[in-house]
Amino acid sequence: MAEFTLPRNSRVQEGRTFKAQEGAKNIRRFRVYRYDPDSGQNPRMDTYEVDMDRCGPMVLDALLKIKNEVDSTLTLRRSCREGVCGSCAMNIDGTNTLACTHDTKDIKGDVKIYPLPHMPVIKDLVPDLTHFFAQYATIKPWLQTETPPPDRERLQSKEERAKLDGLYECILCACCTTSCPSWWWNGDRYLGPASLLQAYRWIVDSRDEAAGERLDELQDPFKLYRCHTIMNCTRTCPKGLNPAQAIAEVKKLILEREH
Repeated sequence: MAEFTLPRNSRVQEGRTFKAQEGAKNIRRFRVYRYDPDSGQNPRMDTYEVDMDRCGPMVLDALLKIKNEVDSTLTLRRSCREGVCGSCAMNIDGTNTLACTHDTKDIKGDVKIYPLPHMPVIKDLVPDLTHFFAQYATIKPWLQTETPPPDRERLQSKEERAKLDGLYECILCACCTTSCPSWWWNGDRYLGPASLLQAYRWIVDSRDEAAGERLDELQDPFKLYRCHTIMNCTRTCPKGLNPAQAIAEVKKLILEREH
């Protein structure tokens, strides 16, 4: 039987508990992952008791209340608070999602919050997205054309424009990619659901003239075909998109081209 031993500094320890103020009646406990690589200490889970009568309903509301009023050392990303920027993506109650759109009422018991999985942690709830965006850059996410640009915009029919629905809405939050076991195992070469969905978005754009070259780049045993249709990506997408279907459509286009 194979035995695996985790590095000593990877073992998550019990951290501090911050009690709610006296008189608070509607209390929720938030268990938050804390880790500072520069400290040399192990990760820990700090517990914060939050008076929900004095807090907004979303997980991000609670995290900001904790940071502003209880523990200013807590580190997280956030920006729009409208589910548009993707900055506050994290693992909440076992699911990758956006803290700004996830209602605490949908969570039973303690609210457990971790950074997105299988990424290096810069600090606390902030993962290092360098590799994720480097992979995204490889699919050349911009319009590629050879014909001279028209005097006005490049027009599309309603049918052509409709092909982009379910693709352009991706906010690159990385929830899908970091939920994908195939990316966990082959993240150095497999592009992952988010990048592949974005690649398909440009392949089917009627204004783009590099579909052939884009398919050539993806016809690789690892870049595309490490997808095993596990469907975690589609289940976890906070925007309700279907990266698994986009990946299947790319495979279909490659197959059709070969025959």
